[in-house]
Amino acid sequence: MTLEEQIHRSAVELAEQRYPTGWAGAAAIRLESGEIVTSVAPDTDLDALSLCMEVGGMLEAHKQNKAVTHSLCVFRDDEKAAFKFLTPCGICQERLRYWGRDVLVAVTNMNNELVFKRLGELQEFHWSMAYEKPT
Repeated sequence: MTLEEQIHRSAVELAEQRYPTGWAGAAAIRLESGEIVTSVAPDTDLDALSLCMEVGGMLEAHKQNKAVTHSLCVFRDDEKAAFKFLTPCGICQERLRYWGRDVLVAVTNMNNELVFKRLGELQEFHWSMAYEKPT
């Protein structure tokens, strides 16, 4: 099993355990230490209070003072549906950018294949380039 498949399996296992029926979703974040941490989005009564699935994993990385190397989110509509990949939203892309443009993120795609892209590929024209020295 590849590293990327291990990350995927970690997220799916948490989603299936936490949400055995109906909708399910979870995230897996790989740290520079090799550890894979998983998280879910907290349930809230008010959508404005919600957080993305990967935030818990990012907070764990900050707590341990370890860099994030990979991020992946999966969801399914119900227990009969296949899990699909979710590209990080813009806010989570900004959060992940803390660890640099080389963080690998799983991305949504038409074939629902496990595909990771560098964060820099998703953010080719990121605003932080205005502050970087030209190479």
